[in-house]
Amino acid sequence: MNSGLDEIDRKILETMIVQYGGRPVGIEALAVSVGEEIDTIEDVYEPYLIQIGFIARTLRGRQPLPAAYRHLGFEIQGESGFSGQVSL
Repeated sequence: MNSGLDEIDRKILETMIVQYGGRPVGIEALAVSVGEEIDTIEDVYEPYLIQIGFIARTLRGRQPLPAAYRHLGFEIQGESGFSGQVSL
């Protein structure tokens, strides 16, 4: 699948999956972690990642979805399919 991800899209997803273990992460923490402005993430990167089903905005923060794990080659662990835990 050609998802059209650029370097920052990948960095955002990998940070959410690896650094934050797939758990919801606040936009402020994510921005600091990837070295981008909050507004840039919200206005430029996030809409596309939501549209293609790679992240979700939850009450607790942004969370990577199973499609992002599969696309980047991360294994999702857990009996019910998505537990937020990954294996490299």
